[in-house]
Amino acid sequence: MQDWRREMAKHTAWPDLRANLFLLCMVPLLCSAKETKSVSKQPDKCFDYEDFVELRNLPTHAVNADISVEYMCTKPCTIHVDIMASSEFRTGIIVFKKQWKNEKILHELRTRTVNLIFPNIMVYRSDYFQKLSIDVYYTVVRAWLVHIDPKHTDRKYNETVLSAVANAFAVLEPISPVQRPYKDHQICLTWYAELMWRRREIRFPICPFETDAVRMLNFPLASSTEHNGVILIQDRFKNRELELRRQQLVNNNPIFTFSLWLYLLDFCTSKECGIFHNVDSNKMYATPLLFLTQKGKVHVQVRLVTGADVAILTNFQVPLYKWFRLDLTINGRKIVLTTHVGEHLESHGYQSYNVEEDIYFDDTDGYIVLGGSKYVLGIDGFFGPVQYYRMRALNTEEIFNPLGKDEIYQWIDKYYLRCATVQEIVYTYTNIVRETQELQTEGTSTNYYVDLYFKYGRKLVCPGLPWNQEERNQFRNILNFLKTINSPSSDHPNAILVETGKKIYDDAMEKQSHHLRHFGSVVPALEDASCLGFHKASYRLAVMYEIGLGVAIDPVQGLLYSLVGAQNCDRLALLKLGYNHFQGVDNYPLDFGLSYAYYISIAKKTPKDRWTMHEEQAFVEAVRLMDDEMLKEQTRENDDLFLWLKQNAERGDVHAQHRLAQMFYWGQQGVSKNKDAAMEWYERGALENKDPVIMYDYAILLLKGDGVPKNKKLALKLMKRAAAKGQHEAFNGLGWYYHTFKKDYGKAAAYWRKAFNKGNVDSAFNLGVMHLNGIYPGDEGINETRAFELITIAAEGGHIEGAIHLAQYLISGSLKGVPRDPQAAIGWAKHVAEQNGHIGHAIRKALNAYMDGCLNEAFLYYTLAAEAGIEVAQTNLAYLCEESSKATTIFPRDTCIWRYYNFSIYQNNPPPVALLKMGDLYYSGSSNRSKDIQQSVTLYTQAALQGDAQGYFNLAQLVQEGVSIPENLLQHLKIDKSVYSNNDSLMTELYERCQGHSNDESINPCSLVLLYLHVTGTWKSMLYSFMAYLMGSLLLSIVVTIVVQCIHLILDISSSNNHLANGEQTGPSVSGTRHLQTGVHSWYMYRLIVTVKQIVRRQREAIEWLTTALVVSICIFFVTFVIWSV
Repeated sequence: MQDWRREMAKHTAWPDLRANLFLLCMVPLLCSAKETKSVSKQPDKCFDYEDFVELRNLPTHAVNADISVEYMCTKPCTIHVDIMASSEFRTGIIVFKKQWKNEKILHELRTRTVNLIFPNIMVYRSDYFQKLSIDVYYTVVRAWLVHIDPKHTDRKYNETVLSAVANAFAVLEPISPVQRPYKDHQICLTWYAELMWRRREIRFPICPFETDAVRMLNFPLASSTEHNGVILIQDRFKNRELELRRQQLVNNNPIFTFSLWLYLLDFCTSKECGIFHNVDSNKMYATPLLFLTQKGKVHVQVRLVTGADVAILTNFQVPLYKWFRLDLTINGRKIVLTTHVGEHLESHGYQSYNVEEDIYFDDTDGYIVLGGSKYVLGIDGFFGPVQYYRMRALNTEEIFNPLGKDEIYQWIDKYYLRCATVQEIVYTYTNIVRETQELQTEGTSTNYYVDLYFKYGRKLVCPGLPWNQEERNQFRNILNFLKTINSPSSDHPNAILVETGKKIYDDAMEKQSHHLRHFGSVVPALEDASCLGFHKASYRLAVMYEIGLGVAIDPVQGLLYSLVGAQNCDRLALLKLGYNHFQGVDNYPLDFGLSYAYYISIAKKTPKDRWTMHEEQAFVEAVRLMDDEMLKEQTRENDDLFLWLKQNAERGDVHAQHRLAQMFYWGQQGVSKNKDAAMEWYERGALENKDPVIMYDYAILLLKGDGVPKNKKLALKLMKRAAAKGQHEAFNGLGWYYHTFKKDYGKAAAYWRKAFNKGNVDSAFNLGVMHLNGIYPGDEGINETRAFELITIAAEGGHIEGAIHLAQYLISGSLKGVPRDPQAAIGWAKHVAEQNGHIGHAIRKALNAYMDGCLNEAFLYYTLAAEAGIEVAQTNLAYLCEESSKATTIFPRDTCIWRYYNFSIYQNNPPPVALLKMGDLYYSGSSNRSKDIQQSVTLYTQAALQGDAQGYFNLAQLVQEGVSIPENLLQHLKIDKSVYSNNDSLMTELYERCQGHSNDESINPCSLVLLYLHVTGTWKSMLYSFMAYLMGSLLLSIVVTIVVQCIHLILDISSSNNHLANGEQTGPSVSGTRHLQTGVHSWYMYRLIVTVKQIVRRQREAIEWLTTALVVSICIFFVTFVIWSV
């Protein structure tokens, strides 16, 4: 019986809404075989004998009912009755259909009863068997009459309502699903099944709140004309109804609205620049696409359901140096684009367009980009708030996307307004000076001395400046400075501005390099330098305002100058914004999209920067100030270490020659970059000593012509020699030669495979690129999956471009089988970005200043790098604040230590020294921070997991103090709690691991503590053994004493009895007198008394001995207890 019920429930339940809609469509076929109940002839009336049909006895609501259909045919006809319903997701669904013919009885009014039967999910409430009940918006009952025409070939078309000669319809009101009755299924449930159903029936399901309004961007974004932007993904709706509606709109009249704020500094310098575009899973542009053109117009593009693309170009131009809102609304086939300027939304531009076919729009396919991507450059300016309505077409008044009350948007406008004036002053002043100089030197012969006079002599006096007194007071600093410098050498306007800005910056830094306490006095000069396009000044201002370096803390100004610097591609500013958004620190929102946009921008510049000869670039080296060994390796051209290396190189030492060449080429270990000197040592090592490593390096430089003239012939010769000696880099170089110069992909792939099999990561990347471009021999077409595998291997091996490619795959999730992982993508982009040569230069300047004893300068440069998120700079700055009070004259020491050690521990690979320092700070606490022992334990554990002996030592100390280590941390340390169940065994294990991870082979604290534990343990075991022996001996002594005394007593008694017996036998005879018996008795009593006295004396001696033994035992036990307690 129960099996039958289950089978019945299985067949009556509806699996999901799609199945229900499918069945709704099938109902007409199921219902068409039904018969009507009766047909009755109406009484004779007066009629005009025209075709007629009418519905009678209709219910007011959509329920099962019997209705009457009155009709009259003038010709043989077919009468049709159906029910058409519509819901939120489908419209015009036929859920009931009935038809019959009338061929004989004509010109008579007839009535037929029809039983309307709706699908159960439309008229009954959901229950145990009917799992779903849909909400119907409206229901229409229709009846129509069609003449039978045997000559008509398309009978199916002839039966539709379009061919009706008479028709009628009625609208039935729908009933809410919760107000419908339950259906009587004529099936008895088991007691348990009915109980479960009743419990579920009284519950009201609450759907999680979900809306189609998406805040895509809520924080300013600096965009430059590069292939970088914010990549966003739209997920499917969790709400089933919303998702079904979205899917319905994909191919059928999509409706959506995009609204975004922009601040443009210039129109597009290339053909088109990306504002907003959608890239589908096939890496093709999809709906919608907004590009900015060279003339400031907006290019709009959508894709139709046919696969064709339609592009529209606006007839209006967008404004520059103003915040304006760009709204794109698509409603079916209508496209509307509007622009409004300013916070008050002053109307600026409007354009609408109607396409001839339906638009295809699926925002879950692929990804959406704000700004540039690898397919298009970004705009030159800033993005403001961006709002997206996924399933609504709204008018301007209905869109809620205000510019916001944040001051940053107003300050961006103020900054560029002021900078425009500063730039005009500099450019105008420069032209006036040049014109004056030309007038004063006109007709004068020039020579070397005259040129020196104009360069270093008395400055020329300008006849007049075109600024009033108010303007001169407002821009007094820049005007005074212009009087002290020579005219810029360049003629290009931008070059003039940047050159002047650099001079202002250098002058300000020279004045304040040794006096950080008055650092705030250079703010006006730095502001002018920033306006003139020298954006090192912008980044320095950003750091000063962010942390209060010589000025009052002002987060808005800090953000302003960070955005300005990043918009002009300042490397440190890009890193700072990426880091702050990645960590969510200093009032920056945690936003992986923004963080990735900034990190990938500098990551893409890193390969080019590393190969560019520039005085402000250096190899990035993680030199920690607390590591004396690494500090000793740093050198200069006149230091002993460098001179020793040079001497060995002169003698022909291959390793010294290679090291010198690397130091000169990359600028490592404090040596300045010098490609000429590097080429000299590369050439000597390759041609004279024929070292395979140097031959490979020199061959690559010859092929590229980097520092030396190109020489492919010699390069190929050296490369083959290095390969013959087994150098795997040489195999990779040969592959690159045949791929780049000979276009022989077969040989290139063969060499790269050899190098890959030898573990070369560069060849893995090269093979991956071949698969990505579809040119791998024997593998037709693009194999992106194999390319991703090889690129991943290359990235994990340290290949920079491989890491960039991997980050792009992870941020977009565009490759099937590779899930989107924004955090991992940021990690790879950050790893590459922090190897940029400009970052290395900043860290090197700080290290050189520290080694020269200039602590203020070291503090300044380490602060600039630390605020950009560079871990080694953060750790070194915290150490500098901790060890030297002179370097923290303008920054609270405790704040400095806590801030930068804390920043350091949240890096991808935090250094153990920072983990230990923060663990100590949490352990000890401070006046404004309470202790947190558990956080301290966590940090010590992280240090121990990196193999740091001090981490194990600190954990063991905490265990010794009685602190409990959580079991999950012990599992990370691979320590079984059951094996080390007590603190002593756990403490010993931690100290043993500390000793095992110690780098010192001599005596160290861990070995000393272990020695102490072993000695005390041995002493305790010895004491316990001695005490057991002592107590056992004492008890045994007492027992033996008692037994001996008892034996003595028995022997004395026996001896006395023997004496008495002998006395009786040897005494007088019986015939003696009576007085002899009396004497015998007296003698017996005498012996008995003597025996008793002897026994008593011996017992007294035994008691004295026992007392003495007991006292000694007590003293020994007390001494042992005291020693054990200590």
